[in-house]
Amino acid sequence: MTLKPWNQTPQDGSAPQAADRTTAGTAGTQNNRKNRRFFLLLVFLFWFSSYIYVPVLSPYVEHLGASYLMVGMVIGVYGLMQILLRMPIGIGSDVTGRRRSYIWLGLAASGVGCLLFLGGDQPGWALAGRAVSGVAASAWVVYSIMFADYWPKEESGRAMGMLQFTTVAAQLTSMLLSGYLVDRWGWNTPFILGALVAAGALLLALRLPEQRRSSDGPGIRLNELVPVMREPQLVRVSLLSVMAHCVLFITMFGYTPSQALNLGASKGDLGWLTLSFMLPHAIATLYGRRLLVGRMGDRGVLTLGFAGTAAFTLLIPFLPSFGALCATQIGNGLMQGLIFPLLLGKSVEGIHPAKRATAMGFYQAVYALGMSGGPFVAGWISSLWGLRGGFWLGAAVAAAAAGLTRVWLREHRMERGE
Repeated sequence: MTLKPWNQTPQDGSAPQAADRTTAGTAGTQNNRKNRRFFLLLVFLFWFSSYIYVPVLSPYVEHLGASYLMVGMVIGVYGLMQILLRMPIGIGSDVTGRRRSYIWLGLAASGVGCLLFLGGDQPGWALAGRAVSGVAASAWVVYSIMFADYWPKEESGRAMGMLQFTTVAAQLTSMLLSGYLVDRWGWNTPFILGALVAAGALLLALRLPEQRRSSDGPGIRLNELVPVMREPQLVRVSLLSVMAHCVLFITMFGYTPSQALNLGASKGDLGWLTLSFMLPHAIATLYGRRLLVGRMGDRGVLTLGFAGTAAFTLLIPFLPSFGALCATQIGNGLMQGLIFPLLLGKSVEGIHPAKRATAMGFYQAVYALGMSGGPFVAGWISSLWGLRGGFWLGAAVAAAAAGLTRVWLREHRMERGE
């Protein structure tokens, strides 16, 4: 089987005539910009529906009577589903030449996941809902590649930064509402809103044009996709991302909200906790690369991000008040905001366009190990030593990632003769 490079074409698949190339080129640029804006709207709605309940997830599962270990399983199954599905989805998209259907899958699964949380008062329903949410997030591999294909290859870093910023903006907006909705109208409200947003986004996504392969350029054979997963930079960046996501899903997307409630915060106060983390995170995602990479290089920025994350995570169990916890989350948000766009851009750096979904599928499937294993192990440790044990684990993982960044990126440069 042979794959062709990706290009945008009109929905009917027709190609512009030679005499109209200038006009067609201008129109194509305008259409591309319109497609980017429309696609970013879908991305915003997708992550809004997926994260509307995240700040209250661990307190909600505890409210159902679950142990810390069960809380860890509910948080971790989200990553487990992505480990199982992201690679098949990435390869399937490259082989079949389909992108749009996976966008629909992600939105539909996000809505169904929210509805399953409403199934009953047993923790098993929360486990099922989070598992289906993991199916939704597995489709993100195609979202990432489809958006990257709207941009020239040399602007892939800018595309990933914009995509990451939209993701963070959606997470920030939805998570700010979460605690307020629960405080005002009860535990079920975020799940209902998430399902409604996902349904509306799915209706909008029916208008999304498919991306088609161009008829020119060298073909990519199916057996050429396997070596993509052996690329040294892809493997190293993926493993660093495992560690980054491990810390994120132990802290802000895991047990930090429970720590806030233990310090006397109300469910409504969780919005302030979310803001203290996500706003600096969004700023660092958008501006961190352009302000720091030129001065420090990729290795320097990643080392700073991981080392800072380790320090702020280590402080969490020692803090005396909710206000102090929010202060440390400002730092944690900034540090982690430096990490994720750099790793995401590097995962497809130098990869042939027709192989990008496979590379992104590998990257996202591997980092899902951190999303699954991190909170599960932290839950087990917390059941033995309390929440402080989980935060100590997160700090240790971040510190180890800082050290590996120094070693691996130096080795990578040496391989290139730099």
